[in-house]
Amino acid sequence: MRMALGLSYNGQGYSGWQSQPSGNTVQDRLEAALHRFATQPVGTLCAGRTDAGVHALMQVVHFDTPLERPTASWVRGTNRFLPPDIAVQWAQPVADGFHARASAVARRYAYVLLQSPVRPSVDAARVGWVFQALDHAAMRQAAEQLLGEHDFSSFRAAACQAPSPVKTLRRIDIVRRGPGDAHGPCYWRFEFEADAFLHHMVRNIMGCLIAVGQGRQPPAWMQQVLRAKSRAAAAPTFAPDGLYFLGPLYDAAWGLPRRTAAYDWLP
Repeated sequence: MRMALGLSYNGQGYSGWQSQPSGNTVQDRLEAALHRFATQPVGTLCAGRTDAGVHALMQVVHFDTPLERPTASWVRGTNRFLPPDIAVQWAQPVADGFHARASAVARRYAYVLLQSPVRPSVDAARVGWVFQALDHAAMRQAAEQLLGEHDFSSFRAAACQAPSPVKTLRRIDIVRRGPGDAHGPCYWRFEFEADAFLHHMVRNIMGCLIAVGQGRQPPAWMQQVLRAKSRAAAAPTFAPDGLYFLGPLYDAAWGLPRRTAAYDWLP
């Protein structure tokens, strides 16, 4: 039987999603918990790998198992053996043809950014931070130039293993909450949706958007970066702290939840 799980995690204390010899990854902790619950080894495949320090509100994994247990048992039983910053949100049997990564038709990320003269405290490692004011209109103009199908080599990490740099970026939304002036700080939420993402793609785009928002580059510069197809043309990779994998989107025929209850927690 093939099972799918949706889980959320705070990535602050982990070396990313993918299993490593150190054992300090989200995949390592999840598979260890599944092993203890199922009393046999369980290998998982995920919808989208996350880097060290990156969080997820709906990571989706699948695995094959001979065990037949109620879905609620998979949730409660696995969570019993997980650390407090990782939690399975739902479990569901799926058809044998389902693949957490290959069956996804789109993926979504959000970056939460604190604009404040003082660094984060309570939300440290859960938000990115800038102390200079950002120009909303300029960032929107720059973001619009990235929409559609493009070669995103300028926003690709050197270690990226994707077979092609060509991706379709379907949506970038930029929302501000709070005054963001002398009267107080504000939060920015940048949301991205694409068919797939390259390694560090969102964080590299964020570095460029912030450069535009702070007036260090004009909005038209984003088009120059895109056309250069060179990582050297773009801004430095932005911090992982405020990056959240919101989850994959699947065809409704698979019958999987589209999001978790935690989705609206973000500022």
